[in-house]
Amino acid sequence: MAVVVRAGAAPLWWAGVFAAGVGVLVPGVTGRRIGVMAGAALFIVAAALVAYRRRGRYTALARGAARAGRHDVLQDRAVTARNWRRGHRWWLLLGCLAALGSAFAVPAAGGMLLAGCGTGLRLKAAWLGRHERTEEALLWVRVDWLDARGGRPAGKQVKAYRGTGVAAGDAAPGGARRRTAALV
Repeated sequence: MAVVVRAGAAPLWWAGVFAAGVGVLVPGVTGRRIGVMAGAALFIVAAALVAYRRRGRYTALARGAARAGRHDVLQDRAVTARNWRRGHRWWLLLGCLAALGSAFAVPAAGGMLLAGCGTGLRLKAAWLGRHERTEEALLWVRVDWLDARGGRPAGKQVKAYRGTGVAAGDAAPGGARRRTAALV
């Protein structure tokens, strides 16, 4: 489940960094200094809002997590991330273009806002990872409850989470790729 949250963090971060970098090159209406200061404030506010939004829903669903059954279909980490990114690629592109366009008014602010949203998603995935480690169970969303566009891990269609042991699957707690020790 944290994989779905984490899937959007990297594209938003990199699109924001790119848009902010290009946005600094444009003097804009307000000037670079005001644009960067406004962007820094937007970055902090966006990261905090995204990181703390809907935590109650996540914890309520995690509290009611049932053990994953034999007939539950659980996706690999790479497939889940790929599906989310494919389903949201046009929104990511439009967000990046809007951030680039806003640079003519307030340089770098739109890009820093996007990067703040990506940072917030990463912080939320880390929070979910800490929760998974303390409960010693990975949380999963059934594939049929996520739509073809990647879905929302705490959306209306999600009725409950499924739980497995922390060694199950190819994802570590928090949605990161599982690191395996090389055998010598």
